[in-house]
Amino acid sequence: MRPFTVAVAALIALGASVPAQAAGAPTRASVTAPTPKSELFLTVAESEDTWIRGVQLRCEPKPSGRHPHAALACAEIAGAAGNLNALPRLKRPCTKKYDPVTASAHGSHRGRGVSWVKVFPNRCELDVATGSVFRF
Repeated sequence: MRPFTVAVAALIALGASVPAQAAGAPTRASVTAPTPKSELFLTVAESEDTWIRGVQLRCEPKPSGRHPHAALACAEIAGAAGNLNALPRLKRPCTKKYDPVTASAHGSHRGRGVSWVKVFPNRCELDVATGSVFRF
């Protein structure tokens, strides 16, 4: 035994308290909860059977991924508390041309699962309803 360990063992045997750090015991590290995951795979399709394009959007811990407007899209999603039906609507007119597009989002927002699919009459209506989230 090392002399320091012998001295500590003697003190413990005598009932003296020894700080954990002095006894060579590991100290308790401060534990922080991991940041809840916010990662969505977004797609836009002409019909339910045809996939046009998709992009990964990560919002936590910071906006990243291949989305061209990641920071703005993450801010809009956060403002709607992850509810894509509550995204702020743009104020601009769209034609009545029927050329349906299907938008979907799957993944998680701040640790809660997201599975969202909605059909819009055309690309303009999608853009008005979802802002920058599906603008890729």
